[in-house]
Amino acid sequence: MRRSISSKAKSFLHRNLLHKGNSGTSPSFTICDFCLSTRAYSGDGGDYRKILRNGLRFMKLDDSLELFFHMVQCRPLPSIADFSRLLSAISKMKKYDVVIYLWEQMELLGIAHNLCTCNILLNCFCRCSRFSLALSFLGKMMKLGHEPSIVTFGSLLNGFCRGGRIYDALSMFDRMVEMGYKPNVVIYNTIIDGLCKNNQVNNALDLFNRMEKDGVSPDVVTYNSVVCGLCSSGRWSDATGMVSYMSKRGIYPDVYTFNALIDACVKGGNILEAEGLYEEMIRRSLDPDIVTYSLLINGLCMYSRLDEAEQMFGFMVSKGCLPDVVTYSILINGFCKSKKVEHGMKLFREMSQRGVVRNTVTYTILIQGYCRAGKLNVAEEIFKQMVFCGVPPNIITYNILLHGLCGNGKLEKALVILADMQKNGMDADIVTYNIIIGGMCKAGEFEDAWDLYCSLDHKGLMPDVWTYTILMLGLYKKGLRREADTLFRKMKEDGILPNDCYV
Repeated sequence: MRRSISSKAKSFLHRNLLHKGNSGTSPSFTICDFCLSTRAYSGDGGDYRKILRNGLRFMKLDDSLELFFHMVQCRPLPSIADFSRLLSAISKMKKYDVVIYLWEQMELLGIAHNLCTCNILLNCFCRCSRFSLALSFLGKMMKLGHEPSIVTFGSLLNGFCRGGRIYDALSMFDRMVEMGYKPNVVIYNTIIDGLCKNNQVNNALDLFNRMEKDGVSPDVVTYNSVVCGLCSSGRWSDATGMVSYMSKRGIYPDVYTFNALIDACVKGGNILEAEGLYEEMIRRSLDPDIVTYSLLINGLCMYSRLDEAEQMFGFMVSKGCLPDVVTYSILINGFCKSKKVEHGMKLFREMSQRGVVRNTVTYTILIQGYCRAGKLNVAEEIFKQMVFCGVPPNIITYNILLHGLCGNGKLEKALVILADMQKNGMDADIVTYNIIIGGMCKAGEFEDAWDLYCSLDHKGLMPDVWTYTILMLGLYKKGLRREADTLFRKMKEDGILPNDCYV
């Protein structure tokens, strides 16, 4: 009997919810309807408790749904704590809409909720960016007598910060304090990290100081958020000063701290200091992770130190740190930019051999490499392979391929790709049209280029300095200097300043 019920349950939920994705809508057919259509399960209830104690960590979604349907048919019903464990496990699978739906069905079945299940639901609303529902549910919780906990506010604050709604997070933080709640280190960390990621480092430092005054000791997570924020803002001396400060307070930099510093060095062009930080990590017996190695490989590639980048790549593998798609893409890009595209292709093939799935960025890098090498046929084949493998090209992929085709006199092929791109629902941007206009001018089809320029307004696009420059150069080549000068005046009237490319 249990097997048939489980099969029906999974089929029902897949049909009514899972195949709908994250639409946020609830199915019209409820679990109540399902339960009424089957005989209540009255067997030994101990088996689900055993699974809840030992088997949730590695459980798949289908198995979790099977367990839920079994639990709602047990008599007597399992405790709300048991349901909380299951809902929490499904939430950790990032199936937030499923949790919301199951929570609603529990309510319809008359299963009373507690603060823990309410917090789980609130967190799922926030993770789905359904903030208005989260706030209204907070009010409902309080009306039902469930006083919010620090966990409740933590979910809301985290949701607001992740959603880029930092001012809502700060407002909620102030409201929480006014209600008599004392923020703990997790709450402070959430807001400080959110401020840093929204380029409000000074406000983050103010909150950091307030945190210490309130008697809440910052931990390594707090310091890492601030260090990362300072590095992202280009405040290198402040970042290193904060690292010294945290060390004096007995909190020592971890891998994340060093990664933030190494990233800042690489972006700032100081690869020698980045290498010095890496060596300092080793001296401190900190194991570099995949981020560390990827950052260093990127820095070495930026300075065309490809042999050392490849050695670092091999070294990380020897240490059991397996490269991912980001690491491979960085190294492939390094070889392509150094006109060693065949070496990049070798790594590209190696990815599939090692089970690393190539993404849009990987394909785009290689397509650009072959376009720059003038091997358009290979670039086109890689593009076709990309589409065949179900990897979606983005606007950058299309623009790179179009630029390669137009630059090599293959305008007709470029127009076919453009039509295919639009057919697939990809909107061309001004860069795309500049490439096509340039290709038309190069092919001597200036009238078509001018018509395309005149149609930009109807497409909702504004010409930029490159559009005008391309057209003016085309007019000059045709000996139409007066028309070029007229277009130049129009460009200035439109508020577009000429660049160094205009002759």
